[in-house]
Amino acid sequence: MHNPLARARYLLAAHTPRQLPPDGGFEVAFAGRSNAGKSSALNALCQQNALARVSKTPGRTQQLVYFDIPPSTDRYLVDLPGYGYAKVPQDLQAHWQAFIDGYFQTRQALRGLVVVMDIRHPLKDYDRQMLGYAVSRGLPAHALLTKADKLGRGQQSQALLAVRKELFSAYGDTVSVQTFSGESKQGVDEARAVVGGWLQL
Repeated sequence: MHNPLARARYLLAAHTPRQLPPDGGFEVAFAGRSNAGKSSALNALCQQNALARVSKTPGRTQQLVYFDIPPSTDRYLVDLPGYGYAKVPQDLQAHWQAFIDGYFQTRQALRGLVVVMDIRHPLKDYDRQMLGYAVSRGLPAHALLTKADKLGRGQQSQALLAVRKELFSAYGDTVSVQTFSGESKQGVDEARAVVGGWLQL
C-alpha cells in the first residue's frame, strides 16, 4: 500500500512562534506524555526507524518539531513537546504552556491532533487538556492507545471500550480512538488513514 508519510523528513524545530513555518497548508500535531510511545508511533506511521528520536530520557523534545512530506511544500507532521517531565525549570514550563496555548488557539494550518497514550495508563490530566484544546477549536482528535502489544486481546478490548466511553461522554463524537502498537504494527494502517485524510494526501 502506497504510504505518502514514508517521505516525511525533518524540517525544523521551533522554540518560539516566530520560528514556525508560514501558516498555510495542512498540519497534524502529535502530543503525548513522556514515554507514552509518541516517537515510536510517528516512526511506525512513516515507516522510518529514526524520524522522531526515540529517547530514553523523557522530555527531550522541547521544541515543536516539524516534518515535511515531499513533494508537497505545505504538508507537515508536528511533534509537540513531550510532557510530564520534572527536570524542566518553572519558567521554561511557563514558556511552553504559553507557546502551546497560542499554537492551538491561532494556528490556521492545524487540521487535527493525535494524542498518544499508553493503553495501560490512558486519559491522564494532560491528555484531557490536549484533547480539550482540539475540541474547543472544533478540530478533530484521534487517541492512539499505544503499547497495545503489552496487553492480551481481551484486556485491549476492555481498555478501548472504557476510553471510548469516557471520551464520548466528555467530548461527544469529535474524538476517535483506536489501539496501536509500534512494535507489532497493530493499528498502523488505521492511524495512517486518519492522518492522511486530515492532510488530504
